[in-house]
Amino acid sequence: MSDTAAALYLENQLCFPLYAASRMTTKIYAPLLKALGLTYPQYLVMLVLWQHGEQTVNAIGSRLYLESNTLTPLLKRLEQKGLITRRRSSKDERSVLVELTEPGAQLKDKAQEIPKTIIESFNDSRLTEPEVLQFQKTLFKLVEILSERAERDQR
Repeated sequence: MSDTAAALYLENQLCFPLYAASRMTTKIYAPLLKALGLTYPQYLVMLVLWQHGEQTVNAIGSRLYLESNTLTPLLKRLEQKGLITRRRSSKDERSVLVELTEPGAQLKDKAQEIPKTIIESFNDSRLTEPEVLQFQKTLFKLVEILSERAERDQR
């Protein structure tokens, strides 16, 4: 078989293990988040708000690499659940501010154990916690590189 043909083998694709790992990771999160009444994307929004407090929709989108048209339905559902509020900024009417409600802030306490549980689920004889943490750093570096590339390509 030629190298050209092998280039199209599934196991030779960088995207496939990233995609598969992402799907499997999301499956591990699902039962933990179900107990909180959240989906994985909603959890990511809550993480941003728990860490940074009130944010604009654009700031949340930037942190999560999500477009406004993807983020708006997520925020609407979180608002319907009583976890956040949305309001127009008094400084800039075009800007929408997102803020945690008291129940949304309190949900943080229930979510505290999730990261530890996830890290523990990755640990086995084949993958140590330091390896998982190094992999996370490498993934963030990859996200940064790809984000910069996507930004350049949009110009």
